[in-house]
Amino acid sequence: MTDFLPASIRAALDGVHASWLPILERGLHAVAQANPAYLSDLAASDYLPTEGRLFAAFSQPLGAVRYVLVGEGPYPRAASATGVCFMDGAVGSLWSEKGLSKQVNRATSLRNFMKMLLVADGQLAVDSTTGDAMSGVAQQAQMQGSAAIQQLADLQANMVGQGFLLLNASLVFRADVPPVKDAKAWQPFMQAVLTGLAEAAEDRGQALPTLVLWGKIAERLNAYPITARFPKAVAEHPYNLSFIGNAGMQALFGPMQLLKRAG
Repeated sequence: MTDFLPASIRAALDGVHASWLPILERGLHAVAQANPAYLSDLAASDYLPTEGRLFAAFSQPLGAVRYVLVGEGPYPRAASATGVCFMDGAVGSLWSEKGLSKQVNRATSLRNFMKMLLVADGQLAVDSTTGDAMSGVAQQAQMQGSAAIQQLADLQANMVGQGFLLLNASLVFRADVPPVKDAKAWQPFMQAVLTGLAEAAEDRGQALPTLVLWGKIAERLNAYPITARFPKAVAEHPYNLSFIGNAGMQALFGPMQLLKRAG
């Protein structure tokens, strides 16, 4: 039962895949028990993402999840915050004549993630990821017959196809609330999600998904006892330039060929 939820938050569950509903409801109960005023206060405030996309990350079946990529929180811009971590809704095309598109370059984390993928694929050298090198990659990507994806929606589809749950440690961003505070309020929800994933995998006799933790807020999930049961891949947040050269992330993502059309 979801009668305890504010109407707008209850309505946001409509877009969730049915396999997730019992888990998310348990998680929201846990949030309300830990902080009874939180959800009602949230519903009465201005927060991102808008348009009922609070639980947009949970649109694929529970059983399809092989990786849980955890970021910090939504982009702090209404057009950018989609409810799916690192997928900036203001980005359409990935490429421009000179390299990555202006919208990708504005989304620093996405930019560095794409450059890491290009380094992992051998298209860029780790010490040369700007200027002429980036221009050459973009020209190749946009040539007729290229296998490169062209839109951010293609990248998101490829990641979901690989089994990624693209989740933020805090499901909301509010201009007047420190992100760490909102992330703390969502901790019981995150624990319920991880517990649900672990139980579902064990029921099927499958390995637990890999937690991919980017940044200090995401790494706080390590404080939950449930996370000890999951394999993990940990890195600095992609807004750091050093992320481009992170060998662990290159090894994880390189074989997935995320910047190529699926098929």
